[in-house]
Amino acid sequence: MSARILDGAALAKSIRAGCAERAATLTAAGTQPGLAVVLVGDSPASAVYVRHKINDCAETGIRSLLERLPATTTEAELLAKVRELNADPTVHGILVQLPLPAQIREQTVIEAIDPTKDVDGFHRMNAGALMVGQPQFRPCTPYGVMKMLDHAGAMIRGAEAVVVGRSNIVGKPQAMLLLQADATVTVCHSRTTDLAAHTRRADILVAAVGRAKMITGDMIKPGAIVIDVGMNRDENGKLCGDVDFASASEVAGWISPVPGGVGPMTRAMLLVNTLEAAERAAGRS
Repeated sequence: MSARILDGAALAKSIRAGCAERAATLTAAGTQPGLAVVLVGDSPASAVYVRHKINDCAETGIRSLLERLPATTTEAELLAKVRELNADPTVHGILVQLPLPAQIREQTVIEAIDPTKDVDGFHRMNAGALMVGQPQFRPCTPYGVMKMLDHAGAMIRGAEAVVVGRSNIVGKPQAMLLLQADATVTVCHSRTTDLAAHTRRADILVAAVGRAKMITGDMIKPGAIVIDVGMNRDENGKLCGDVDFASASEVAGWISPVPGGVGPMTRAMLLVNTLEAAERAAGRS
């Protein structure tokens, strides 16, 4: 068996085209969607991520505002910037690029963002709304994974789904979205004993643990859909995921590559969330 490739880059391109149409409609009606991105410090990786997001906005007609702050920025200074953006009616979405410097508490900053502008979906109000099945914003990576599963024609209802990873950003919200789609969900993590016994049962396997190539082909059910959220470097410094693509692709029915899989979808769903925020602000949803 050779797995079919879940091309996140191609799907994201299609989603961006739809976003451009929605943004043009909103702008013509007097509301140009606006996304503010706050970058603290000089991390090269964060700078690359932010540049991609700004370029996506330009492609789709969403106004972007990049706020660059030095690595020495205090928590109080960053919170003041967030309050300023909260009060700006031309800004519909606010994204503070993570990670933040050690002197700043990430959760404190996340909680300072207006929940109606929290397009990452990380605020506790949005996390709680997702928990009860009434999401305002779905976190971008899990949201993108669900779109990929839909694109693959996955039968989620009644499926055994296993999520490896329990972060607030991916693992937990991913489990909630799968559960709301009527999957039977198991969440595995660093304390799980006999991880392979769980992953081999999965019709849908989402790997989001942050360890290079830890999911190998012998841990995968034949024909399963495998979504690799990981972004790591292997022993040669080459970008790779949490799944050993070479062995897994011989067993899985569908598999997402790294790069070109979940990453582009995460950025695409950020645009979708920003548009949803702008449409609500304009009274169009």
